[in-house]
Amino acid sequence: MAKFSFRPHNNPFLPHRTNPHSSISHSVSATRLVSHPQLLRLSLRVRCSIKEKENLKGNEELPPVLSGLKVDESEQTGSISKYENGLSSGNGIDEVGFDSNWPPWKNVPDRYKMIGTTALAFVICNMDKVNLSIAIIPMSHQFGWNSSVAGLVQSSFFWGYALSQLPGGWLAKIFGGRKVLEIGVLTWSLSTALVPFLAGYMPGLILSRILVGIGEGVSPSAATDLIARLIPLQERSRAVAFVFGGLSVGSVSGLLLAPPLIQNFGWESVFYIFGFLGIAWFAGFQFLDGQPSVPLKSFPADESESESGYPNKKLTTPIKLQQLPAALKEVPWRGFFEYPPVWAMIYTHFCGSWGHYTCLSWLPTYFSEELNLNLTEAAWVSILPPLASIFVTSIASQLADNLISNGVDTTTVRKICQTIAFVSPAVCMTLSSVDIGLPPWEVVAILTSGLALSSFALSGLYCTHQDMSPEYASVLLGITNTVGAIPGIVGVALTGFLLDSTHSWSISLFAPSIFFYLTGTIVWLVFASSKPKTFSKNE
Repeated sequence: MAKFSFRPHNNPFLPHRTNPHSSISHSVSATRLVSHPQLLRLSLRVRCSIKEKENLKGNEELPPVLSGLKVDESEQTGSISKYENGLSSGNGIDEVGFDSNWPPWKNVPDRYKMIGTTALAFVICNMDKVNLSIAIIPMSHQFGWNSSVAGLVQSSFFWGYALSQLPGGWLAKIFGGRKVLEIGVLTWSLSTALVPFLAGYMPGLILSRILVGIGEGVSPSAATDLIARLIPLQERSRAVAFVFGGLSVGSVSGLLLAPPLIQNFGWESVFYIFGFLGIAWFAGFQFLDGQPSVPLKSFPADESESESGYPNKKLTTPIKLQQLPAALKEVPWRGFFEYPPVWAMIYTHFCGSWGHYTCLSWLPTYFSEELNLNLTEAAWVSILPPLASIFVTSIASQLADNLISNGVDTTTVRKICQTIAFVSPAVCMTLSSVDIGLPPWEVVAILTSGLALSSFALSGLYCTHQDMSPEYASVLLGITNTVGAIPGIVGVALTGFLLDSTHSWSISLFAPSIFFYLTGTIVWLVFASSKPKTFSKNE
């Protein structure tokens, strides 16, 4: 921050002192100058035309080129003071050397810009995922699909989602999460926009949903790579919660927007509009400065975090296409599968995905058939769990980061959060599935509470990949998410088959989820660990 002092002997707007008896006249002139703000602004503008922009970038000393400007060295690296901001905007005239503060996010650190846009991509991601769960109702009526066929159509998304997890994680490590993310968004957006053209041709419809799954499947690993590269341990829970919390926002947005769009413009409109949003995001993302698309350099586990808690950001040169086979062999696959905590992550991810994907796909139909709600009412009720999840996620992430900052063992924090994420929905689903005479709206409230508390997993399981190995975080998530996508394939279709066979929502939807939540809790508490691991081939 600069301190200004008036020096009459070198101020062009004050008369130069010619004799020692002229001090009174100088004081009068200075007083007159201060009483006229426009003259004062013009005088100071000449001497302050160089903004402290260089201080913000390199903490360099300001050159003493301006007379009448006294610099306090202890405040050089601070931001521009309110006085300087006032001077820089006088009479609507922009000063030479002053940068505009527009857009508002111009001076936001690059890592926060990247995290924000990644969260926005995840909003669009789940909008494109849940649109079919609403559109499937009028589509089934139009094309004459029963529950088994509807389940097959919805589960086809997860075929591509499962197939792309491991390749997506590996590609994110090699080329960087940014490049993989932007290609994924473009792929699923274009495929979403093609659904109306292919809906009457079952193989084409299934193929389009597989492509949507492939595009969305690489995104979690890409986001994990970005977080591992850019975010320190003390901020990691909040970063993961913010990014993956975009999925809940996307679910809410999709469930709110889809019904009125379908009722006013037909079910095709949701695929056209949501697909366009992803294409627009891709176009805007090209102008964002941020992480270069190059891989993290290999480092020992004890060097994965600096003393300040920030990840090691040393980068190697980009990998060329002909080097990909060698890069694939360098991944310590055997080390992953010989480490018990990795298996704990795999099974826990499978268990959490079973409850999440089956409820995401079938809750609108459940509310429609069980509560006799129309399409709009069922969609409105379906937004309650993801809407509550947004609130729970913010609490869980703050709690986890505060515990870690206060010295609580990271593994202990992850176990606490994941246990809450599994036990809560298991208890609530049990209450909902047992016939104890609860009114329908109380069942909705109980299910909403349980599914919202499952968001604690974002501060449990979903942070463990980065905790364990920032270098291989994207690959580890690719492994666990591959297995975690299986419930989307098997569970969603199996729920439809069991529903046709038993006509019982308790047996088809709730009972399997309760089983996996409880067994997943046991495995996590026994085997999970967030201790850094090198996974070196020489171990």
